[in-house]
Amino acid sequence: MEPREQSSEEQAGAGASRWTRATVYPDMWVDPDDDPRESDVELLDERAILLDSLRSYRLTVEMKCADLDAAQLARRSVPPSTMSLLGLVRHLTEDERHVRRIMTGEDAPWLYRTSEHRDGDWDGAVADRAVVADAFRRWHEEAAATDRMIAGFDDLGVTNAGFSDLGAEPGGAISLRELLLSHVEEYARHSGHADLLRECVDGRVGQ
Repeated sequence: MEPREQSSEEQAGAGASRWTRATVYPDMWVDPDDDPRESDVELLDERAILLDSLRSYRLTVEMKCADLDAAQLARRSVPPSTMSLLGLVRHLTEDERHVRRIMTGEDAPWLYRTSEHRDGDWDGAVADRAVVADAFRRWHEEAAATDRMIAGFDDLGVTNAGFSDLGAEPGGAISLRELLLSHVEEYARHSGHADLLRECVDGRVGQ
């Protein structure tokens, strides 16, 4: 995602007042016809519902980052929290890889964190266009890899016991169902964080 350069007038007014682009439902981010989360897919089973929820929350985070420049994306706009929208994208990228490590034992080491620096995903979210572009590229790639992993299992009840070292440990077995639900929950929590971060950057609000 290429960050948009804002005018000095826009930057000067950032955070001055709450506003929304929606006209049909003022509490929404955009109008229904412009909302990529709207889908005609029939949610007839558990898998479809969980995957649609994951898709919707991923899109919500992306929408909350739209039309901001690198400095705005990297801004820690809700002090004393060290969260930023860019840091959030990097954190969710790490979570995508973590899900696959747990389920399949994939060799997917941390991209931003280290054992000595556990907050590297947040602390490395600096106001640089190249860092922004790389973060969104990696996030999209890792999300797609997670989707492929999920699609490779026909049964949500399958556990990681036969696929990862963690699953073979006492108490380490977890079903794909539970892992996917936890992944959706992670995105749901951080979508709420994104709401507040974005509002404090430029005042834009909406679900």
